[in-house]
Amino acid sequence: MGGRRGEKRRISWLWLPVVLAVSAGATTASARDAKAVRIAVAANFTEPIKEIAVPFETSTGTKLVLSFGATGQLYAQITQGAPFEILIAADKKTPAKAITDGHAVAGTTFTYAIGKLVLFSRTAGLVTGEATLKDAKFAKIAIANPATAPYGAAAIEVMQKAGVYEALQGKIVQGQSIAQTFQFVDTGNAEVGFVALSQVAFVKDGSRWVVPGNLHAPIEQDAVLLNPGEKNEAARAFLAFLKGPEGKAVIAKFGYGTGQ
Repeated sequence: MGGRRGEKRRISWLWLPVVLAVSAGATTASARDAKAVRIAVAANFTEPIKEIAVPFETSTGTKLVLSFGATGQLYAQITQGAPFEILIAADKKTPAKAITDGHAVAGTTFTYAIGKLVLFSRTAGLVTGEATLKDAKFAKIAIANPATAPYGAAAIEVMQKAGVYEALQGKIVQGQSIAQTFQFVDTGNAEVGFVALSQVAFVKDGSRWVVPGNLHAPIEQDAVLLNPGEKNEAARAFLAFLKGPEGKAVIAKFGYGTGQ
């Protein structure tokens, strides 16, 4: 029995980031309510989903309990039994894997957004385009962890195509998610960094280069209904809202391409 209790304690620690990451106004009590939906959200989509949540919660009375992180980190929590009902990922691969591995409901995936990568700096004039990478007039460049964050993998692809990846390796600092990566740049701990366009869509200062889509694989972002949400009609309703006209309008507002 002692071994089982120890295992339960270990799993509860794995869930701790989920509890700490719930959105403002959500509580663990509301997470257990029948009119709540627990959603794992890729960090790049933090601000858009907060905006999308408002009209959905108002019109339905459903509380959205939001947890944010790198897609790979969130999926690890799902495989450990975290009770998410929806995964809003930063790629296509992870939702597909969730179905293959038996964690999600077949036939529920769809592309809700197409992400755009940006090389950004708080310093005006520092980022002028691809030449910024080749000139390398900076001490640190931030990217998200490519093993868990699709935007990080795209950043490496861009540097490789520009022929500068090897030269810049000593200057790269990695955030565990695209949110932490933006913090590095926003606070000046890295002069430049590859972030999501959604994170700087309304930032007026600094300098940026919206990376052309032909320099990296498309960042197609899919959502999927997870097994714990299969019988929750509110979860299905939110997925419909996300791909409906109100959801798409917010998604486009933050600089994403819209999916199907």
